[in-house]
Amino acid sequence: MKDVNFNTKGVCARSISFQIDDESKIRGLSFNGGCNGNLKAISKLCEGQDASTIASILEGNTCGFKNTSCADQLAKAIKANL
Repeated sequence: MKDVNFNTKGVCARSISFQIDDESKIRGLSFNGGCNGNLKAISKLCEGQDASTIASILEGNTCGFKNTSCADQLAKAIKANL
């Protein structure tokens, strides 16, 4: 199991924490800051899912006028730790 603590850039959430298990599944995803309800939902949806699949689905997602989002930052965190 690999523990990941990722400091985000350009979004409201300050950091993202999760584990990638030995089968490359996402476990224990949580966001520090950001839109509480939405990020709790993303965390629930990602639990137990394949890390590469999650990264490919969320990569490039934007938030409002920003060129990134908390979901896009999660994709970056996953890709940096596979």
